[in-house]
Amino acid sequence: MSGIDPGVKSVAAAAGSDTEFVSLIRHAIDAGVTLFDTADVYGPHTNERLLGRAVTGNRDNIVLATKFGIYYDPDGYLRARGDSAYVRRSCDDSLSRLGVDHIDLYYLHRVDPDIPVEETWGTMADLVAAGKVRYLGMSEVSARTVHRAHSIHPVTALQSEWSLWHREIEPEIVPTCRRLGIGIVPFAPLGRGLLTGDITSADQLPVGDLRRSLPRFSEDNLNHNLAIVDALRAVAAEKSVTVAQLALAWVHHRGTDVVPIPGTRSLGHLKENIVATDLDLSADDLSRIEAASPPGAVAGARYSDRLIRYVGR
Repeated sequence: MSGIDPGVKSVAAAAGSDTEFVSLIRHAIDAGVTLFDTADVYGPHTNERLLGRAVTGNRDNIVLATKFGIYYDPDGYLRARGDSAYVRRSCDDSLSRLGVDHIDLYYLHRVDPDIPVEETWGTMADLVAAGKVRYLGMSEVSARTVHRAHSIHPVTALQSEWSLWHREIEPEIVPTCRRLGIGIVPFAPLGRGLLTGDITSADQLPVGDLRRSLPRFSEDNLNHNLAIVDALRAVAAEKSVTVAQLALAWVHHRGTDVVPIPGTRSLGHLKENIVATDLDLSADDLSRIEAASPPGAVAGARYSDRLIRYVGR
């Protein structure tokens, strides 16, 4: 991953009380976590402010990543935007909320269907030239879009969902990134919490939680998917680890250019996730894990029809 150590430990900033959030991030820094990922839409905006507060005094020791390009309209629907004026304003606003003079890794969260990616990416490249951003990344885009952007300015990182729950990036996106020397940053490496083994019903999820609207969490699909978790739990038990640690270690074993960003609200889960980075999986272990959760085994689409239209552009 150009300019960023591919061995960094990482975490996606998650929601919680202000005090808990700041404390958790500082624990992560003390434990050696160096990559922190957020976005302007988280909150919206509050997540960036809290992350900026949490990393005060440690700026030189971390890689700070944030994203722009999606927002909620007045009716609560998610939209994508990437015109030049919006790019520049979004960056300045994120810098202000984070309380920093530059962003290490700035992602285009989603591609605007009405704006050529060349316009969006060219303006992002201007941010690098201005010293406001060090490196650029993309999220949930097609291999073709990666090529279009990379021809204008290097794509340093590609952030997409990748886990035992979602492996659709393997046939085309992953090889494209590797040919171009682009690092891969899997989000939701624990299947949006399903691979922790802690979720047994959608009723456990808070009211308003996005996952309540995702097909994989519907009652019929969830019952099928929990059987996969049980199969993984049996492998995890033999190695004396949790199913979450096993699933996260599997992602880490995809390659030295892969830096997953598990989100957490709990110090206990943070510690478990860090331990998982050192878990060694043999070829036999990997084979058994993938037999328990082969590609295509998970029931249900990962997004609703309304959200999937912004994926893979």
